[in-house]
Amino acid sequence: MNSPAEKQSETPQTGNELLGPEIWNLPNLITVSRLVLSLILFVIIYLEGWWKTSAALFILAAATDFLDGYFARKYNQVTTLGRILDPFVDKIIICGAFIFILESGPSSGINAWFVLIIIGREMFITSLRGYLEQHGRDFSASWSGKIKMGVQCVAVVLCLLSLSLEAPYNSPTFILLRDISVWSAALITLYSGIDYVFRASRILRNKPLS
Repeated sequence: MNSPAEKQSETPQTGNELLGPEIWNLPNLITVSRLVLSLILFVIIYLEGWWKTSAALFILAAATDFLDGYFARKYNQVTTLGRILDPFVDKIIICGAFIFILESGPSSGINAWFVLIIIGREMFITSLRGYLEQHGRDFSASWSGKIKMGVQCVAVVLCLLSLSLEAPYNSPTFILLRDISVWSAALITLYSGIDYVFRASRILRNKPLS
């Protein structure tokens, strides 16, 4: 998945474009479909026992994240609603997936501290980006944010599959791979958050807010 402001921020938009029939273009419809898929995913995880289906559904939702940005740029269909909705849905599906996996118990490989790191980073960087862009500063996604999202997606899939009682998902080797992905996601999430803070400090140091 791409990070906030990465896919639908190329063309400046006016506030009036938040309303009207033009918002129901293909990229925005794909984004809405990803939100619907995420809600279905959460229900399936909550019901338990459908772990491979949950993993497949998450992969499908992640794939649509690439499509909406691609079509928005290719057909010049960037809208204000899309710029708001796309990163919001990205956060819902990632944070929501980890929350519902956490509820499945210790066998999922996820604990409360990990979820706190994920959600805390997203809340803080979203607030920081909104503050800077409100003052006309460019605070688009960096490479660390893109890698962070990719590693988190891998961790979600491996955690879901590890809850299955079927081989090879319950093997020691697979569990080790899952734990490595979880620790990697936590570390890159922390690093990405720190990287964004330093970027913000450089922006403010070069051109203080008036």
